[in-house]
Amino acid sequence: MRRTDTPERLLYLDTSHPFTERVKDLIGRLTLDEKVNMMSHPTQGVPRLNIPGYNYWSEALHGVARNGRATVFPQAIGMAATWDRDLIHQVASAISDEGRAKYHAALRRNGYTDLYQGITFWSPNVNIFRDPRWGRGQETWGEDPFFTGEMASEFVKGLQGDDPKYLKAAACAKHFAVHSGPEKDRHTFNAIVTKRELYDTYLPAFKKLVMEAKVESVMGAYNRTLDEVCCASKLLLDDILRGEWGFGGHVVSDCMALSDFHHYHKVTEDEADSAALALKFGCDLGCDHVFNEIPTAIERGDTTEALVDRALERTLGTRFKLGMFDPPEDVPFASISTDVVACDAHRRLAYRAATEAVVLLKNKDNILPIKPSTRKIFVTGPAAASMEVLLGNYYGFNERMVTLLEGITGRLPEGMGMEYTVGATWKHQREIKNTWAPATAQSADFAIVCAGLSSFLEGEEGDSILSEQNGDRVSISLPQSQVDYIKELSIHGVKIVLVLTGGSPIALGEVEEMVDAILFVWYPGMEGGKAVADVLFGDVSPAGKLPLTFPKSLDQLPAFDDYSMTGRTYRYMTEEPLYPFGFGLSYSRFEYSDLKLDKADVAAGDSINLSLTVRNNGDRKAAEVVQFYLSDIHASSIVPLNHLVGFERVTLEAGESRTLKFTLTPDMMSYFNDDGKLTLEPGEFRLEIGGCSPGKRGQELGSPAPVTAQFQVK
Repeated sequence: MRRTDTPERLLYLDTSHPFTERVKDLIGRLTLDEKVNMMSHPTQGVPRLNIPGYNYWSEALHGVARNGRATVFPQAIGMAATWDRDLIHQVASAISDEGRAKYHAALRRNGYTDLYQGITFWSPNVNIFRDPRWGRGQETWGEDPFFTGEMASEFVKGLQGDDPKYLKAAACAKHFAVHSGPEKDRHTFNAIVTKRELYDTYLPAFKKLVMEAKVESVMGAYNRTLDEVCCASKLLLDDILRGEWGFGGHVVSDCMALSDFHHYHKVTEDEADSAALALKFGCDLGCDHVFNEIPTAIERGDTTEALVDRALERTLGTRFKLGMFDPPEDVPFASISTDVVACDAHRRLAYRAATEAVVLLKNKDNILPIKPSTRKIFVTGPAAASMEVLLGNYYGFNERMVTLLEGITGRLPEGMGMEYTVGATWKHQREIKNTWAPATAQSADFAIVCAGLSSFLEGEEGDSILSEQNGDRVSISLPQSQVDYIKELSIHGVKIVLVLTGGSPIALGEVEEMVDAILFVWYPGMEGGKAVADVLFGDVSPAGKLPLTFPKSLDQLPAFDDYSMTGRTYRYMTEEPLYPFGFGLSYSRFEYSDLKLDKADVAAGDSINLSLTVRNNGDRKAAEVVQFYLSDIHASSIVPLNHLVGFERVTLEAGESRTLKFTLTPDMMSYFNDDGKLTLEPGEFRLEIGGCSPGKRGQELGSPAPVTAQFQVK
């Protein structure tokens, strides 16, 4: 029999008890039907217990998304280009402040929260951006597993807050695991990787978020990995996530992923069978209707109410940690006012993020920054007046968005002329052949061509109306209509500053030689126009660095559906890239020197302490991202050619130098063997520290010469 719900027996409302006891007490009061009604993302309430309905599905990749007005920060891949951990923590904290305020406002208004109004944010996306064709790569933090873990951990910590008892919001690491396109096949494909590749590339960021950032939730991917559906994988969910890593939060399926079990993967017979399989291996919350068939699965003997209770202990545990069953006065975040939503302080933070994200890829004859003596500029291109290029995907809205054209106009000094025309479309050739654009451009000192990609051309399955592959790209080249327009300007002798928007690499081909300067600005958010203008005019020196490799063409890459890392990313790619991982120029000049190691030989298991000097030799204040790379020169197994082990963004005044200290740990010197085990073996190692990943290409493009050293592990 169920207990009678007299006030003195409602232990789950007694805040003096631990959350675990309160959760068990609440579950013990629920009927099976009530439990099942809490197993899918739009949970139903329990009126007799005064429990309101709650929808777990909310988004916050780069701001509170799909929930009305919010601060719109640069898309995640743009924030990655800042290489600024502290900034990312601040951005995520601002996002969760806004999310908290909006959640409580909705609760007060409606008595419950609907889709996208909650504080369980299905962010960040920590999949490895292994192939530039993937339309959702813009949501990630790039191609490097260590870097992804470092940046996304700060995002998680900022979202969840640092209160010892309550979460400000619940973050979610997605999509677990080995998931990065193709979008058109995501419901059916089986990602095959070696144990070494799994642990070396696809798992480290998830592990970092689970074990160090204490992420509250993990989302399973649509696909299969090593023959198991990810949302019911014994290897991924049972053995690794909960077994090796001790994850204590809840697992949620991607939306409709449980239906894929029987519809596409064909590993189950029907919905009840799929529900039983998901519960067995630890998927706790469904983003579809499949868990509605749990009673049928229990009747068949395929699952048990005990497994339902286990799942609810995890999902309700999250809600208790968020303070949803406690008096508002006890929850430190419940008093956050809606005044914080899109406030001026957050706008300034969005501006800072957008400026730090700008990557200067080329600057022939120092054409940038724009000189005060400039007589006239010509602004053109499909991205100049586009609102979409500020947003990327999974975005919020703001009434004070600043397009590139508006930003440049607002920064234009009096007395400097400017003209504008769109000039070219995103993808299709102009219907009218003749245009005044070349003549207008010739009358200016140079043209600022705002081109690249938009959410029309890349994104999630079904979202990108001009994409040729359900959000993915067939080609990574600049669309031909844009190439032809740039060529049209170039053959008329126009100097061109190319401002590229997008969330993934663009192979420029002949365009790279036609233009004098290139800025890659990503999807820069609501303040993108102002930020880009201030970089163009030199109010801010660009310091962004690429969080992924820009190949010269698809000919340099394996097949899209090949999940092996051979030939992929800077860690395993032997081809010379267009722009290497970690690359980005500055308006200033930096010098690296005086690298000192405290020992040249080290016993296995010991660390090495080192120091080096970085100097700003330019005439202006600027930031530089110092990057530490390690190579195991004579490893007995397959290892990365080199791999990032540390980075630090430093800001130096003109002429200022700074000594940096760093410690190389045994884990950094180790590699994953064929069994996926971290292994340290004796041998020779090479350390390289500079402003770009190792290789001659970065220095050819203008990166400062790195400092290097070799040492022995005995």
